[in-house]
Amino acid sequence: MEQKKQSLASRIPPKVWLLISFAAAMLVWYILSIIPNTSRAFPNVVVTIQGLMTMVERGAFWEDLSSSLISVALGYVIGFVIALPMAILMAWYVPVRNIIEPWIQFIRNIPPLAYVPLIVMCSGVGRLPQVIVITIACFLIMCVTIYQGVINVDETLIKAARVLGATDRDIFTRVITPATLPFILTAVRLGASVALTTLIAAESTGAVAGLGMRIRSLNNTFDAAPMLAYVIIIGIIGITLEKLIKFMERKLTGWQEKREI
Repeated sequence: MEQKKQSLASRIPPKVWLLISFAAAMLVWYILSIIPNTSRAFPNVVVTIQGLMTMVERGAFWEDLSSSLISVALGYVIGFVIALPMAILMAWYVPVRNIIEPWIQFIRNIPPLAYVPLIVMCSGVGRLPQVIVITIACFLIMCVTIYQGVINVDETLIKAARVLGATDRDIFTRVITPATLPFILTAVRLGASVALTTLIAAESTGAVAGLGMRIRSLNNTFDAAPMLAYVIIIGIIGITLEKLIKFMERKLTGWQEKREI
């Protein structure tokens, strides 16, 4: 009976499953919008769209969107540029690992909201503290992920390369890099997610525009419709980045065998 159900499910195209999932989400949203305890926080679709259009007409939405995307992009890129060489150095050189890894593990357990005030005290208000907070969050998750990929490279491959006369540079470019590429792409995907989830904390640093800043200000006035619309916009940005990174992953790691579920 179970096999029959699985075969029936496998016949349904992915796009149909997507439509079913979307319809289910809309149904849950509608139910929340009519329940007295949740209707204020979850207005219906029409009211939410009207709230978003109000922000667009005021000119606030595009300013908020562009400000957040700039902060996220800068923090994300800087975090990756720092994390990649640091992860390789930690995996390759034991002294570097022993000095840096404990602090990375220590800072990972601290929520960004806890050290945002300290960063503001050091760098002032504006975009700079936002970029610093996002950079720290992205660096931590990317560095740990890439580091795990490097140390999991088969030691036999490295020894064989050395026997054949390969230099450290050859080992990095021809052995470690191809073997670690899936982990690097995973770090890229996780970093994008962390950058967006850190956005609210990052924009609590006296920002004058941004999706996170606007959500916080709308929360103060209990204006649920545009606030919910902004939350959904952040989710749409996140899933769009996820799809783009997965597309890039398929192109770059097509040689890798993956288990079909």
